[in-house]
Amino acid sequence: MLSIRALGKRYPGPRVRTVLAGVDLELVAGDYVAIMGESGVGKSTLLNLIAGLDRADEGSIRIGDAELAALDDDARTVLRRERLGFVFQAFHVLPYLPVAANVALPLALIGVGADARESRVADMLAAVGLADRGSSFPRELSGGELQRVAIARALVHRPMLVLADEPTGNLDPDSATTILALLRDQVKGRGAAGILVTHSLAAARTADRVLLLTRDGLRAHAGGS
Repeated sequence: MLSIRALGKRYPGPRVRTVLAGVDLELVAGDYVAIMGESGVGKSTLLNLIAGLDRADEGSIRIGDAELAALDDDARTVLRRERLGFVFQAFHVLPYLPVAANVALPLALIGVGADARESRVADMLAAVGLADRGSSFPRELSGGELQRVAIARALVHRPMLVLADEPTGNLDPDSATTILALLRDQVKGRGAAGILVTHSLAAARTADRVLLLTRDGLRAHAGGS
C-alpha cells in the first residue's frame, strides 16, 4: 500500500537545511496511523512528498506498484487523482458548487460517467450522514458538516491512501471527536490506509498507532497507543 525507505529532504540556501532524514514507514490496507511532531519538524513536508507534490533528495516512496521517483509530473498527477484522498484543516470545499457536486469532483477528474458518479456520491453522502444535504451549498453547512463533505470527497473515488492534515483544527471539541471517529471508520472500513497528521494527542489516539516525527526519522510515540 505505502512503503517509505530512508526518506530524506533538504532545502538549499546559505546553510543547507535538512528537514527529513532516515524516514521509514510501511502501511498496508486498513492501517491508520497518526503522526505527531514539533512545528517545523517536517510533517507537512512528509505529506507533500508522499503526495508527489515535492521530490525527495534521497530514499524512496512506493504507493502500490508505483515508485514516485520514477514518475514524471503528469504521472504523479494521475496517481494523486486515482490513488490518494486528501482531508485538510481548511476543508477546501468549493463555495459555488452544491455539496453533491463537490463530492463528485474526484470522480469527474478520473472519467467516471455521470450515472455512476451520481450513485457513488449518494452512497458516500449517506455514509457520512449527509444523505439529505446533496443540494445544499457550503454556506448552509456547519464546520462539522463541511468536514464531512471533505471526507466524502476524499473517499468517493476509493483511494488506496488517505492523507489528513490537521482535519479537526477548525472544529469545536464535540465536532472534532465525531469527525475523527468518522474519518477512522471510513478509511479502515473501505480498505484504504490512512495517515493523520495532528498536534493533538487526543486526536492521534484515535489511530491504530501514534508515531513521532523527529530529526532522526519516525519512532513510536511514548504516549501513543
